[in-house]
Amino acid sequence: MTRNDDDMLSTDAARSDEDEAPAGAGEPEDVTALILLTLDKAAAVEGKADVSLGRVLDSLDERGFGLLLLVLALPCCIPFLWGIPQVVSLPMLAVAFQIARGAHRPWLPASLRARRFSVERMKASVTRVHRYIGWIERLARPRLSAVVEGAGLRIVGALLLVPTISILMPFPGSNTAPGIGVAIVSVGLLEKDGLLTLAGLVFGLAWVVFLVTIFVLLGAEATSIVKEFTRGLVSGTFGG
Repeated sequence: MTRNDDDMLSTDAARSDEDEAPAGAGEPEDVTALILLTLDKAAAVEGKADVSLGRVLDSLDERGFGLLLLVLALPCCIPFLWGIPQVVSLPMLAVAFQIARGAHRPWLPASLRARRFSVERMKASVTRVHRYIGWIERLARPRLSAVVEGAGLRIVGALLLVPTISILMPFPGSNTAPGIGVAIVSVGLLEKDGLLTLAGLVFGLAWVVFLVTIFVLLGAEATSIVKEFTRGLVSGTFGG
């Protein structure tokens, strides 16, 4: 066999390996890497040290929903935090509604899309957040795509309305567990992981069902507990 024949065989083998490589082989392996890569690409396109929020979300297409939900859900995962979860739950509701309607990318007012931020500072924040969601990322991988695409994704958006409404309510235990559920869903959307998305939904919905059951069983006593809890929050926040 001549050297030319050897070269041709080597070239054919290399092409065969490329054809057999998985379609997502060049994609980041986890959410943190995906976001960091997206920030770098957005900065390269705009040629500046800061980028607009709209540019970043457009780069992620439908996965921009996952990024927005993750940013909004993280404060809700902190136990016994009041005020911030109720504020961020409103845009979370808007995002869930857009997913349910079948939007291809998140809609934001022009003023928010134009908001600019430092790429390096955002990358540092994303790296810090990785400490809290790294264990979820290690479980995530593309699977059950029907859940995170098309009609399945719209159903996910509709079901997300339930835990986000729970976060809006200033009741004991109504924020943290649903917030964790939404955070898990958001990672599932970013990673195109239908199984993880379902797990987050089940966790968030199960907790809401548990809370409703407790309130029904306690009856009037539950109302009294909520009043005392709310009164304590208000007095603690505004100094009596």
